Amino acid sequence: MKLNEKFGVYGIDDERQRRVLFPTRVVLTKGSVRGSEHLTAYKPAQVAIYGYHDQCVLDNRNSGENAAVLVDFGRELHGTVTVSVWSMQGSYANYTVRLGESVSEALTPVGEKNATNDHANRDMKTGSGPWSSNETNESGFRFAYVELTTPGVFMEIRCITATLVFRDIEYRGSFACSDPLLERIYDTAAYTVHLNMQRYLWDGIKRDRLVWAGDMNTEVETILAVFGENEVVPKSLDLVRDVTPTSDAMNGISAYNLWWILCHEAWYRGTGNYDYLAAQKDYIRALLERYASYVDENGSETLPEGRFFDWPTANDPAATHAGLQGLLRMALLGGANIMTALGESEVAETCVRSADRLLAHVPAYGAWKQPAAILALSGIVDSKTAFDSCIGKGGAKGLSTFLGFYTLNAVAAAGEYESALGIMRDYWGRMLELGATTFWEDFNVDWAEGATGIDKVVPAGGIDIHGDFGAHCYVKLRHSLCHGWASGPAPYLAKTILGLTPLKPGCREMRFDPHLSGLDWARGTYPTPFGDIEVEVTKNGAKCKAPDGVTIVGV
Repeated sequence: MKLNEKFGVYGIDDERQRRVLFPTRVVLTKGSVRGSEHLTAYKPAQVAIYGYHDQCVLDNRNSGENAAVLVDFGRELHGTVTVSVWSMQGSYANYTVRLGESVSEALTPVGEKNATNDHANRDMKTGSGPWSSNETNESGFRFAYVELTTPGVFMEIRCITATLVFRDIEYRGSFACSDPLLERIYDTAAYTVHLNMQRYLWDGIKRDRLVWAGDMNTEVETILAVFGENEVVPKSLDLVRDVTPTSDAMNGISAYNLWWILCHEAWYRGTGNYDYLAAQKDYIRALLERYASYVDENGSETLPEGRFFDWPTANDPAATHAGLQGLLRMALLGGANIMTALGESEVAETCVRSADRLLAHVPAYGAWKQPAAILALSGIVDSKTAFDSCIGKGGAKGLSTFLGFYTLNAVAAAGEYESALGIMRDYWGRMLELGATTFWEDFNVDWAEGATGIDKVVPAGGIDIHGDFGAHCYVKLRHSLCHGWASGPAPYLAKTILGLTPLKPGCREMRFDPHLSGLDWARGTYPTPFGDIEVEVTKNGAKCKAPDGVTIVGV
């Protein structure tokens, strides 16, 4: 007999699993600490009355500085931290647990360097009696700092463990090549999105534990390339839809309705789930009819308030307009594809007419790479012109993580395949050099000059890559170091190096057009509803093995 049957306990299932992890190293100790080396040893994470001799002792009896220890779990995690206390002096002691995506954040209290508890507590004052295991709330972190704050006592810690909370799903997509750095970038991008696939698809696991209709667009592309169909995507798309009337802006941002439409086009192309798409018909049709009207007599977009394109361009109305011009055309054409599939030819024709009117107006994009990329991919600006005049200048300088996928696609569309990989190495690879195990909310390569990595203690007078930079909503330590929208390299490598692009819904027909882009070889897999496609590309040729039900179309 199951729990529900026996006791009548009902609720909503949690699709996630839990796994207990131990620290991989002790970063530092403060005050009087003994036995910190025991914290990295695997052992039963259970307190007991007698018999333990491998505890870590925090001792405030003879030191003017509070005893504390900072541990590293080796990589970014989503989950909780448990401090298991064996014995202590007295019946109760207070201590602080502070979680951090960087060493700097774990050592910095709320209120300093813009450290916050926004979206999830990460700086907690708590306490314990002996023989107690106390678990924090869920957050995103890599490091945990535990400080005994009661004076004149000691506390013996059995272990400090993390509980990884995650969806236990298979990595069906893969990528390997002659450059190990690109392999790390692919794997890190995939892991970044995986951590954000919680009960809903979030943008960040520390801050931005929310469903953002625009932010999830790259995440959807990554999920299709790495995991294949997963229920977290429709569940999240539906959540945003259900709280937003068709007359309003998703997440308060008018462009996010457009990204939501593009998410549905990508999802249908990748999964072929017609019934799910058909359930969106009335809502999408209403959105498209409204957005098709946001083109004036000169062919210029006139999207309503809540005009946001990308954080770096947020304070530049001209750059925002340029990006929205291209995005509106992309969404109208994508919406036309959806309406055609659903038998709504009249609405599809309206969308195409409005999209074509946008070709009459070519906004200036200046030195901004993101609007230049979207204008190029929308067909408003020639891709090679956009690359030569803007995107190709300065390499990785001026990129944003949010639109990194589209910027790489625009570089490839210009035929500059080796440049795209160079940008990837210099931008996402630089984050890895700075200790990243997931990709960040935003990054500027100029920040990295002389900066201390996130896995090290920042020396006095040193440059703190996490705590000294950022802008807009991600100033200093509020900056998220695990943001799903930064995962663009994974779908890009699948699409361009492995050369796989769905041509018909459900991957029933796939274009195969690989580009080694200066590599000696590359191989990998790509998930489809029919099974996984296997690709191997060398300088001497390319092989593509597809499951039954998938037709490969060469170029």
